[in-house]
Amino acid sequence: MFEVLQPPGWAKPRGYANGIAARGRMIFVAGQIGWNEHCKFESDDLVDQIGQTLKNIDAVLRAGGATPGHVVSMTWFLLDRKEYSARLKEIGVAYRGVMGRHFPAMTALQVSGLVEDRAKVEIQAIAMTPD
Repeated sequence: MFEVLQPPGWAKPRGYANGIAARGRMIFVAGQIGWNEHCKFESDDLVDQIGQTLKNIDAVLRAGGATPGHVVSMTWFLLDRKEYSARLKEIGVAYRGVMGRHFPAMTALQVSGLVEDRAKVEIQAIAMTPD
């Protein structure tokens, strides 16, 4: 279904892929944030919000017949790069709890704000399922 693209001689990335080649049905998941299915925040903690955001992505994927293992690309929008970097181990646990050891092509950006005031992270995903 997909192939990880790793140029010869490049250091292996940790927690993401440099590129993915895929073929099939595309599923585009809009930016998800760390609130629940009722649009209510249960926590203001970054790691908790990342965990909930990933669960929200999983729910959208499953509604389209996909799983986290079908994700080929993710874009993370974060309010605080330093907090993200300081909590990478905890974030890794939350990530693996939903995504397993599947690491698609990823980009992370620090932004000055998100539309929802309590949101600390927003993640957009693209998945590919077999035809």
